[in-house]
Amino acid sequence: MSKIEKFEDLKVWKDSMRLATEIYRELKDLRDYGYRDQIQRAAVSIPSNIAEGYERQTNKEFIQFLFIAKGSCGELRTQIYLGIELEMIDNDKGKEMLQQTREISAMLYGLIQTRKRNF
Repeated sequence: MSKIEKFEDLKVWKDSMRLATEIYRELKDLRDYGYRDQIQRAAVSIPSNIAEGYERQTNKEFIQFLFIAKGSCGELRTQIYLGIELEMIDNDKGKEMLQQTREISAMLYGLIQTRKRNF
């Protein structure tokens, strides 16, 4: 495992950036602007909060931002469920994105626990 020197080195940041990009691409032509804006904001909030927390001065602040990112991940998962139900997101694509949110949430939980224990 390579050393983490910047937030861009964090796997959870990379994965959440990839998911946010995927959300933007999948919904770029969606005409329900309210829904599209909400799901995009939730998606981009995850890597943004990881990055902001990493750049803060204290471990306590970093952990707080990781919790915010985890909350945004739950919001995103809810928005994906809604999009599938209303047929704005393809069912198979939506299930894939739901799994990604579960994995990101689990990584965030693990990182929070590690930061609480070791720093």
